[in-house]
Order: sequence, then C-alpha cells, then structure tokens
Amino acid sequence: LGNWIGNRIHFFQEIESTNDGAFQLALGGADEGTVVIAESQTKGKGRLKRQWQSPPGCNIYTSIVLRPEVDPVFAPQITLMTGVAVADLLSLYCPGSVTLKWPNDVQIRGKKVCGILTEMSSSAPKKVNFVIVGIGVNVNIDRADFDESFRDIATSLKDEVGSEISRLDLIAKLFDNLENLYTLLRKDGFGSIKDMWLKYSDVVGKQIRVVFNDNVQAGEVHGIDDFGALIISDENEIIKRVIAGDAS
Repeated sequence: LGNWIGNRIHFFQEIESTNDGAFQLALGGADEGTVVIAESQTKGKGRLKRQWQSPPGCNIYTSIVLRPEVDPVFAPQITLMTGVAVADLLSLYCPGSVTLKWPNDVQIRGKKVCGILTEMSSSAPKKVNFVIVGIGVNVNIDRADFDESFRDIATSLKDEVGSEISRLDLIAKLFDNLENLYTLLRKDGFGSIKDMWLKYSDVVGKQIRVVFNDNVQAGEVHGIDDFGALIISDENEIIKRVIAGDAS
C-alpha cells in the first residue's frame, strides 16, 4: 500500500481509538507514514470531543503519523489537505456529488460520509514533533445501523452508490492520494491545495454561521487563509478570521 504512507501498518481488530494508538506510536519514534487501522473502535473520536460511531466490519478507521517540518500554526493545512485527498477519492465513486464542509467534514449530496481529526504534538512555538491524521469513512454501514441522532445527516458510500465497496481498494487509494498531496504541500506550499479545497467546498460568497461553545459568528465567506481559518465579513463589513466551530 502506497510508497511510504502505509509502508508500516499496525492493524487491530478492536482499539479504543486509532488516533490514540498512532499518537503513542509517534511518541515512541514511529516513522512518518506509519499507519494504524482498526476494524472497530470502542472510543472513536470526532471533533470537539464527540464520539465517532465505529461498528466492526463495515467502515474505514485509520490514523497516519506525519512529521511535517512546519511551524505549528500551519498544521491546520494538513486537515484541509486530507479533506481534498478524501474528496478526490470519493469523487471516483460519486462524481460531482462530493463537497467539503469547513473545517473537516466530507459530504456526499450534503450528508456526512467522512470525518477528519488531526492532533498535534509540538515543542512550542516553532517545532511540530508530529501530526496524527485520523480519518473515519462510512463505507458499507447500512442506514438503519446509524445512531438515530444522526441518521438523517449521515450517509455511507454503499448507500450512495447502491452496492458494497471494497474497503481494501478504498484505503489503498486513500493512502496514495494522501501521499501525493502531502508531497505537493511540502514541495509547492499550500496554494494549489487551498484552491482544490475551495473548489470542493463552494463556500465563497455564501452566508455562514459558526457556533463555538457560546460564541456565534456570522457573515459572508471570502475564503480560507494559509492557517486554515475561514475569512468572513460581518454585517458591518468587518473582516474576521474564524478558527474553530460548527459551520452551517
């Protein structure tokens, strides 16, 4: 699988969280490109401390160790890059129907099919020790098996395509895509990846509302900056950066 992403794979029938497993391996000196894959997670992690539903035998739960030589403030580029890698992959199965929702959701026809959780270890303020890229893709889970609370807002590749998908093919292509985009990011910088992300997100010019804890920010989207923040203008045409939250 892949040239160097996926060269070393740690496979688990069950694990609490692939991100936690990869984090521990990275602390122990695991090489860049080391991958953790699990059949199921007992404490799968979503963003903002949410749980990621992780039943066995149907989906992809994987985390990758990266060691980018960047300042920590640029680490969010990795999340957006991963979104593009997943969107490119899923577009092979559902052309024209895949979109990216800031900051880390991949959707098919407006329903969430993949979540991305990146976690970083840094020696502040100038050194990233490593970044763990966690990816959960709903591949063959049936709609009836989704938790009721998000059955109407989530989907799976099988649901959208109408047939079972080979998870092995999918994860091999995923690691290839990630490797290609990560190489591009290191060689040429964030510019072209940012353009790809914006093409999939179709968010520029739209009105957006972002909720983070008790804080709500709303306005028109102008794009994203090199730190992965949304650039919006509020009703007084004041330009603001939004760095975290749930967008709608």
